[in-house]
Parts: sequence; structure tokens; C-alpha cells
Amino acid sequence: MSTPSAPPAAAAGRAPRQRSRWTARDLSLIAVFAALTAAFSVLPGIPLGPGVPITLQTLAVMLTGIILGPTRGAAAVGLFLLAGLAGLPVFSGFRGGLGVLAGPSAGYLLAFLPAAFVVGLLARLVLRRTRRARFPLLFAAAMVTSFLVVHPLGITGLMVNAKLGFPAALAADMAFWPGDVLKNLLAAAVGVSVLTAFPRLAPKPR
Repeated sequence: MSTPSAPPAAAAGRAPRQRSRWTARDLSLIAVFAALTAAFSVLPGIPLGPGVPITLQTLAVMLTGIILGPTRGAAAVGLFLLAGLAGLPVFSGFRGGLGVLAGPSAGYLLAFLPAAFVVGLLARLVLRRTRRARFPLLFAAAMVTSFLVVHPLGITGLMVNAKLGFPAALAADMAFWPGDVLKNLLAAAVGVSVLTAFPRLAPKPR
């Protein structure tokens, strides 16, 4: 009499891999941080020459990725962008609609979603591997994301929509660098504080 064969995962001594799903708590966090990003975006900005103001939008994006991680952070920022492109006035200057993609700030806006994912991914690597020096490492993660994702796409948007040459677009983008350093410092500090106060938001260390 033959016995039924064990499932491949059990035969290999491994538990079957379950599909991860977002809970109601995850969806609530995504909605809250999408609203937070919108609130930071509509605060008055400091106008600059090429028509892209200095705002707190990137602070919200970095903070969202640091606290929520790559997937939930990108979902929150994606929800914010979707609401704005659908016409809700959630972008800087109470703007909304697809027309913003023709403006000089389009590159920066389009950079927000991948930036949230990248900084969230880097933050999770930091949080899983160390309990010390989290502030400087999270600040470094935000700076790497700024200069590998946000600024290159922002410069591209200035070149395409504002018709600037690369030297002029780079010079215009450099005006945002000091502010980004300060905002990334604040995002890392607030991120550490929030994750310390609410440890369930932080990934389990390996």
C-alpha cells in the first residue's frame, strides 16, 4: 500500500511560502502618508528662476520611504501622484491635472515614486542590520536617493520642458542641494524617532 507523497516544500524541510498581503493597517498607513505628502506639497514654496519652487515635498517622500519601506512607501507616494494627476490640487501651488507634466517640475514629480521605493529599500537594509548609527545611515540613504534618482530626473525635466541645456539645468538644480541636505537630515531624524516610538513599523533585524 503506497503512502501519499509529501508536498515538495515539506519534503525539502521548508514551510510553504505564503503570499504576503497588505492588511487594513497597511492600507491606512498608505493613505495617511499620501495625505501627509499632499499636505507638505501645498505648503507655500520658495520660487526659483526655472519655475520649480523649493518645497517640503521631497522631505515627505523621504520620510514616507524611511518609515513605510519600499513597497508601502511607493504605494503612498503613488497614491499622492495619482490624486494630483487626476486633477486634485495637491501639488505645489495648489495645482493638479496632467498639465503639470508639461511644466518644469515634471521630472521632480515623476522622481518621487522611484525615490520612495529606493530610500525605503536602503532604509530597510539599514534597519535590519544594525541598531546603532541609524541616523547617519538613514541620512546617507536619503542623500544617495536624492542624487541618484531625484536630481537626475529633475534635471531631465528641466531640459525637456524648460528647454534648458545641461549646464543651465544642472546649475538650476544645484540651487536645491543645500535644502535637500537639510530636509534629508530632518527626514532621518524624524524617521529614527518614529521608528523608535513605534517599533512595529520597523522591520525585524536579521
